[in-house]
Amino acid sequence: MPASVTSIVKCSEYILSSPFLSKIFVPASKLFVNLSGYRNLGLKFDDLIEEENDIAQTALRRLDERESYDRVYRLLQASQLSLTAKILPKDQAMTAEEDKPYLIPYLLEAEKAAFERAALDNISVVKHK
Repeated sequence: MPASVTSIVKCSEYILSSPFLSKIFVPASKLFVNLSGYRNLGLKFDDLIEEENDIAQTALRRLDERESYDRVYRLLQASQLSLTAKILPKDQAMTAEEDKPYLIPYLLEAEKAAFERAALDNISVVKHK
């Protein structure tokens, strides 16, 4: 079973709160982001999140209209660039400052609601004597 978004966020918060772990993982993550090249295609990190599950679909439905259109544009642009084997010029590529999470807060909300729903569905009534 894949890790939940909540567990990933908690793990990243723990790493960032530890100076020792931050010194190791933050530079490694920056290197990984640069080598992955998704920003050169105009994508944000949240554009890479798998959307073929119920929680992601719920989160995507909760996006405001503008952010939803921007996401679709970025995905279409990246597909076109990939088909033509090109990347964006440096001045048009996504920067770290622009690459802010827009979907993660909605994923956390949707995941919390799904966990609560599952807990309520599995509730059992105990009769006291």
